[in-house]
Amino acid sequence: MQTLQKLSDRLFYLPSYQKTDRPILASIVGDNQTLLIDAGNSSSHAQLFKEQLASHNIIGDILALTHWHWDHVFGLREMDMPSIANFMTYDKVKELQEFSWEDKELDERVEAGIEIAFCADAIKLELGDARDVIIPDPTLIFETRMQVNLGGVICIIEYIGGDHSPDSNLIYIQEEKALFLGDCLYANMYAEKWHYTIEKMGALLEKIESYDAELFFLSHHPAPLSKAEFANFSALLKTSAALTKKHEGKQEEIVKAMASHFQRELTEEDLEIIGYFVNGYAR
Repeated sequence: MQTLQKLSDRLFYLPSYQKTDRPILASIVGDNQTLLIDAGNSSSHAQLFKEQLASHNIIGDILALTHWHWDHVFGLREMDMPSIANFMTYDKVKELQEFSWEDKELDERVEAGIEIAFCADAIKLELGDARDVIIPDPTLIFETRMQVNLGGVICIIEYIGGDHSPDSNLIYIQEEKALFLGDCLYANMYAEKWHYTIEKMGALLEKIESYDAELFFLSHHPAPLSKAEFANFSALLKTSAALTKKHEGKQEEIVKAMASHFQRELTEEDLEIIGYFVNGYAR
């Protein structure tokens, strides 16, 4: 079972769980209110988070969504509190509300290219036979940027976009120097080939690096990245993008140039990232 992690008196998070695609959930405790980040991928996931917060005498007051994907919104009813979303996330939630999540309908959407098999399989595994999914409307809707004063701590919520989901937000807690990135640095999965695009990745990293952060939360990483760890990850993404452009998407040449640049044998993660940029370049 996932166990709540305390990083400070204000910052708590529940780690991700790969098997059923549960993302990191987090809590920012202010003097007056507590902000939760993302709703989880099921009522069970949301309930687990709330129970573990309660063991620390924490009750959420308001919730911010990083983007619309099922694993971040299916627990919204169980959370039972006002929620914040940008206008694109709001529109996508309205679309999700019309869907059935039973096997037949899920499989039909996969066949039609509306849903992807990776998500459909995780939904079946996480929800089991309890497919009565009700997603309430987000409560507070913004366009580009907003601030939430929790008392003693300010949370900045900013629309950032990107390949993974066009509606992605980041959430910055300036007093903790913590930056929540949701899934924005992951590939676009709702495509024939999972991919990154050079232009969107460059814009994302420029925006992210404008924030003074020491901790970086990527929703499906097991734990937050330190500043040094994130710098290494960012360098990998930037180098992959630059070499993809230089070598015009020729994968073998990019791999050789990357190994020479970093003076090491490339890892599976390195090769996967190169593959995503190559796929995006080919588009």
